[in-house]
Amino acid sequence: MSDSSKKGLYIPQGLKVENEIFTGFGKKEMIRALVICFILTVINTLILLIVRNALVFVVMMLASITASVMATQKDQSNVSIYDQIKFMIRFSKGQKYYPYKYLPEWGEEIEKQK
Repeated sequence: MSDSSKKGLYIPQGLKVENEIFTGFGKKEMIRALVICFILTVINTLILLIVRNALVFVVMMLASITASVMATQKDQSNVSIYDQIKFMIRFSKGQKYYPYKYLPEWGEEIEKQK
């Protein structure tokens, strides 16, 4: 065998296909984070109308923005918290019922035949 046939295919890890704003956060994650921020802004505004405290509103808005970015940012394995939640929901919807039917073991069958 020649040296060229012994060499394997090298696939580098951590190769990013799309441009990123910062590590693990690209255009797609930005859109997801903005949608989450919009939804949380509506919820925070409703809470502001109930509580009537601007400080609570500002703190909750800052926490919402931080949480939405953290939930959509991908880690080194290219999976975000948002993706993990999607995987858990998809897994919970799948079939997980495995009925058990008892069958005698080999030793029990031999003893019954004697």
